Amino acid sequence: MNRSPDGLPPLRDVIARFELAAKKSLGQNFLLDLNLTSRIARNGGPLDQGTVFEIGPGPGGLTRGLLMEGAQEVIAVEKDQRCLNALAEVSSAYAGKLTVIEQDALTVDFSTLGSTPRRIVANLPYNISTVLLLRWLKQIAADPTVYASLTLMFQKEVVDRLTASPGTKSYGRLSVMTQWLCRAQALFDIPPRAFIPPPKITSTVVRLEPHAAPLAPAEVGALEKVTESAFGQRRKMLRQSLKTLGVATGELIERAGVRETARAEELSVEEFCTLARCYQELKEAKPAS
Repeated sequence: MNRSPDGLPPLRDVIARFELAAKKSLGQNFLLDLNLTSRIARNGGPLDQGTVFEIGPGPGGLTRGLLMEGAQEVIAVEKDQRCLNALAEVSSAYAGKLTVIEQDALTVDFSTLGSTPRRIVANLPYNISTVLLLRWLKQIAADPTVYASLTLMFQKEVVDRLTASPGTKSYGRLSVMTQWLCRAQALFDIPPRAFIPPPKITSTVVRLEPHAAPLAPAEVGALEKVTESAFGQRRKMLRQSLKTLGVATGELIERAGVRETARAEELSVEEFCTLARCYQELKEAKPAS
């Protein structure tokens, strides 16, 4: 049997031996090129301190990349029991450096596991990727030091939204929530042919580095509400789209100092934070019905 650079069997052989056909229901698309997984791992570093978390490792392609690139502690969360034997082989080859948790990543609080600095490096399952990201962003809002960095693979259109500037068609709620808390940098694309099975879309790796403090003061729940309202009707002016917030729209806009005729995509992250603070003030001042 041919061996990979780390001395383990090629991933195609691992998939065949353990019958690990990717499951669409789990959002699985396996990345088999160890050169690519190592490249992702290098961009997720430095890896030689603290804990690196991986979500949905499958047969262990990125897991091996992380360990080959010097990660000292990897905690991988995998809900697909079929993959555990393949991951056990990786764990044996890197004694003491890999822990596999059989659990749904949506139920795991990564901020309580491992040691600092905590980094997340993952080819996220497409069907839960933004849900996981928003959960991690809320943790960063509470404590900017909880994660040193997040290096994640999404559909390209999602990364376009994470990194979009005001005034562009991709700029939206996810742009504001992400950039409020993190510096977001798109790193490189990965074509469909690199995966088994090939998805119908291009993937992109993005690196998020939390700011030392949010760009502007805001309460995370209020900012979520304001951006949801504004971008929920993005073609409408703010004087109309913000009516769903249930406070006096005219007073909110006046307090925030934004134009009532502006549309959501025209506002900066800082202006949305101002809107969120003013919304919170009005909501708290509103007499109980």
